[in-house]
Amino acid sequence: MLICIPDISGFTKFMSDAEADLSSKVIPALLNKIIYSNEIGLRVSEIEGDAVLFFKRGDLPPLKKLIDQCNFFYSEFYKQLKSLDHKFKDETNEDTDIKSLGLKIILHYGSDVEAVSIGKHIKLIGEDVVIAYKLLKNDIDQDEYILLSETLLNQYDPEDVETKLFWSELNQCNEVYEHIGELKYAHTNFKSL
Repeated sequence: MLICIPDISGFTKFMSDAEADLSSKVIPALLNKIIYSNEIGLRVSEIEGDAVLFFKRGDLPPLKKLIDQCNFFYSEFYKQLKSLDHKFKDETNEDTDIKSLGLKIILHYGSDVEAVSIGKHIKLIGEDVVIAYKLLKNDIDQDEYILLSETLLNQYDPEDVETKLFWSELNQCNEVYEHIGELKYAHTNFKSL
């Protein structure tokens, strides 16, 4: 199962600096823009504060299509961010900068995922869901990037991985997480788009 988590960077600072009325308009508008920018049939499992947990069962989309989707999330997010900044300029103060928000996207593939129904909602459970969320907590010193887990990259032809990520090099990294161990991944910066 493909797991995709677009996550708003700078969320905690924005929420602590912004008035509740402003943050209750800005964050939902950005999350809605992400959800409605989905063009590859991802399904929403959860919305958690600053992130959307998407999933897709079955065959993975071609790598180029998956990366194009991430680029589309990013460009639509920034169009919405610019619009919101203009719309709410009078409601911000020197500590509150809507333009300080950014986007990072975690992409992971795993087989230890179950989609269970809870009420009218689909909840993903399993070790691979935990892994995807753990990958949000990493040592990457950038705020805007695509992170691709090793298990996702292993589903694609290595030549495609090299040639389809046109705009930037992939940086290979690893993290060690309690109860999970070492996770390898690659990431690339959105800023170079």
